[in-house]
Amino acid sequence: KKGDVVLVSGAAGATGSVVGQLAKIMGASKVVGIAGGAEKCEYIVKELGYDAAVDYRDESKPMMAGLKAACPKGIDVYFDNVGGESLECALALIRPKARVVLCGGISQYNTHVSQQQGPRTYLNLVTKAARMEGFLVFQFAKQFPGALKDLMQWYGEGRLMQRHDVRTGFENIPKTLQELYTSKNFGKLLLSLEDGADAKL
Repeated sequence: KKGDVVLVSGAAGATGSVVGQLAKIMGASKVVGIAGGAEKCEYIVKELGYDAAVDYRDESKPMMAGLKAACPKGIDVYFDNVGGESLECALALIRPKARVVLCGGISQYNTHVSQQQGPRTYLNLVTKAARMEGFLVFQFAKQFPGALKDLMQWYGEGRLMQRHDVRTGFENIPKTLQELYTSKNFGKLLLSLEDGADAKL
């Protein structure tokens, strides 16, 4: 909502890149993204309009330090696509009545349940009277027509954009899927079954 400080993990990906732009359109006072690598961080700030970016791969600065610098007064909304350390750090920074949206946990998908990282900071949900809830897009199917209308309008106005990372060739399906889970894609990862320059989306 208007005036919120919003934090998004996986901010350069297919979902996170749109979430950050929508937050700005809806009036967030500040939108901060977590992304992997300097190039992706530069992209979400310079092209997508994020106010700041935190590089979780930057070994010279712990993620928590970067988030505190970017969100010195805490956060009102955290949209999580990653889980693990990102979620733990975000919960440490929530403000009273914050909302935490769990859309994905890609950092944990290929980890055995005995080794998955849970947030040690979850008690902040109690002390801050905050809410954490799972998000499944199909729960909002009745709102699809209105949402599509708004999205198309904003896209047409140049207020909403998305980058496509297109691979080609049926034989590259396994490799492409693996790259999705290792953050080697840049934007929405797609694979065309047609090879060469004539491949169509």
